[in-house]
Amino acid sequence: MSFVNEAVVDVRKPLMEARFPFNRAQDLAEAMTMCVTEYYIKASIGGRFEASGILVIGDSRQGKSTEIDAMLRRLNDGSTTMPDGRPARVISCLLSGKVTWKDLGVEILEVLGYPLRGRHSQSEICSKVRKYAELQGVVGIHFDECQHVFTENDSLTNQKFLDSFKSLLKDHQWPLMLIFSGVPSLAAQIQKEEQLYRLLRTVNFSGIDLASTTDKDELLHLIFSYCDKAQLEFDDFELDDFLDRLVFAGCQRWGLVIELLIEALTVTLSANEKICTIDHFAEGFSRRTGLPFGYSPFTMPNYREGFKQHNLLDAYETTRRKKMPRKN
Repeated sequence: MSFVNEAVVDVRKPLMEARFPFNRAQDLAEAMTMCVTEYYIKASIGGRFEASGILVIGDSRQGKSTEIDAMLRRLNDGSTTMPDGRPARVISCLLSGKVTWKDLGVEILEVLGYPLRGRHSQSEICSKVRKYAELQGVVGIHFDECQHVFTENDSLTNQKFLDSFKSLLKDHQWPLMLIFSGVPSLAAQIQKEEQLYRLLRTVNFSGIDLASTTDKDELLHLIFSYCDKAQLEFDDFELDDFLDRLVFAGCQRWGLVIELLIEALTVTLSANEKICTIDHFAEGFSRRTGLPFGYSPFTMPNYREGFKQHNLLDAYETTRRKKMPRKN
């Protein structure tokens, strides 16, 4: 017996593969182009130089990791070459919990394909990171969820991380471009090290603001682009009210709004219907949050009084964790 629902795969996979061309993706690409171009020029001149980097800031579920991953796939496709003739590579490390700088070095070596065995000092680990990055033509590292390495009260430990990141950018033998991504509090931590912060270009992934004509137009384009992809029509919604409810249900997070949109379209397609209705969004919301069907911002008259945003975020996160495969 197969536990794969092929019918759901057929309708959901094309929607999840789709990539909407957000304006912020262009901002990110422009920042990366400036960093890589600057790195190329300095490397071609020769001698000691310092690399630059990017600080990507935004609340969780705003799509930071998705956009960065998509950009790095393009960068790592072999079309961007460095002065030594090798294709440029940027690797990614997910910082999902509290780590020391030594732990972080071990994690980078794992990503580089050199798992560390035995005891090693911090300086030995840093030396190996530099050596194997150079051997592989790795010119940058993306640190995802980087806020996790910083603590609220331990300023000494935080400073050690800041100094180490700065050292990677300024390394005499093989400087590395760095991409830091995380929640807004990350910016406050990095700003404490002026020399590090001045080497970074900041890209903000802000939440949805329907008072902004740009955001509203982009949201409408997003909705109808996914609708066209699914070859469906939307019901005759009262548009402004629907947008308010959708953005509220998604906690002003672009990533969550896309998840709700994909879920509602999947519900519609799975039912072999051609028009996506409010009820389909309500069912999609129930699937994403685990809340009872009918108890949703899409159907309740006074939804702003009935829901607290932090509780909604907790519900999304709880459901997400339940769907994640367990590690042995």
